[in-house]
Amino acid sequence: MLKLIVKRLINMIPTLLVVATIVFIITRLIPGDPAAVMLGPQASVEDIAKLRDKLGLNEPIIMQYLNYLGDLVRGDLGTSLSYNQPVLSIIMERFPNTLLLSVCALLIALVIGIPAGIVSATRQYSFLDYALMILALIGVSMPIFWLGVMLVLFFSVELGWFPATGMGSLADGFGTFLKHLVLPSFALSTVSMATFARITRSSMLEVIKQDYIKTARAKGLRESIVVWKHALKNALTPLLTVIGMQISMMLGGAVLTETIFSWPGMGRLVVDAIDKRDFVVVQGTVLFIALIFVLVNLVVDILYQVVNPRVNMDKKGGE
Repeated sequence: MLKLIVKRLINMIPTLLVVATIVFIITRLIPGDPAAVMLGPQASVEDIAKLRDKLGLNEPIIMQYLNYLGDLVRGDLGTSLSYNQPVLSIIMERFPNTLLLSVCALLIALVIGIPAGIVSATRQYSFLDYALMILALIGVSMPIFWLGVMLVLFFSVELGWFPATGMGSLADGFGTFLKHLVLPSFALSTVSMATFARITRSSMLEVIKQDYIKTARAKGLRESIVVWKHALKNALTPLLTVIGMQISMMLGGAVLTETIFSWPGMGRLVVDAIDKRDFVVVQGTVLFIALIFVLVNLVVDILYQVVNPRVNMDKKGGE
């Protein structure tokens, strides 16, 4: 296990290097001069030139890239052009908000998606099975930005049940805070919810056909015990991989969700930074999300081997 962790941590370095390089190139292709945007339309050419020189934008692109990599090695993501603060401190201020939204969305997806997949698998080819899989297909295909707008129009504008935008604060009461969390969490959870339902159904159908499940039923065990204790445990292995992927996708999907609901997280931070041509914040935030992505995959690999110890045996045998 320790060998696996060390190996994966070493493999993270080239992955993050590739991400950093791609982000560096893309941010330099964003239309507009960051210095001109920062100084405003009334700025003179001389002032813009001085600010470009101060920001290092007049240096050759290769020198900018090498300086950028040197700062990353030292753990310095740079200083925001628009906030005039270290990028890392800005990210750390916004990351808990995105994490809260993603965790709530993941819980909703798991609580609804996995039972839906189990029910669909145990009632294969029934009306309920077809209905749940059609809903899952709709959930996978539904754009988050459209769903977010529809949720706001129906539950906020028409019914007035939930606030349309903002995060809320615990100082205003837990109920108020929770109301602000419901709509963006549900919007962000829909794709993952549908994916969990489909994967759980497929995995459960494969497991419940195994001989040990037939033996458990032959022993007279209740169907609920057979399904939830024996079948589900072995069906979780492929689901763990999907959960890891969905967590990473939620961090990316939060860009649209946080923009629609004005949620003060990293996704909203990236959108605002692009609008302000603050390429330093864009670079740092995307690289931070990439780091979270590879760390989540590492945790999933560890859990995968804990749930299914045969993975370790296979690897040892291969070695």
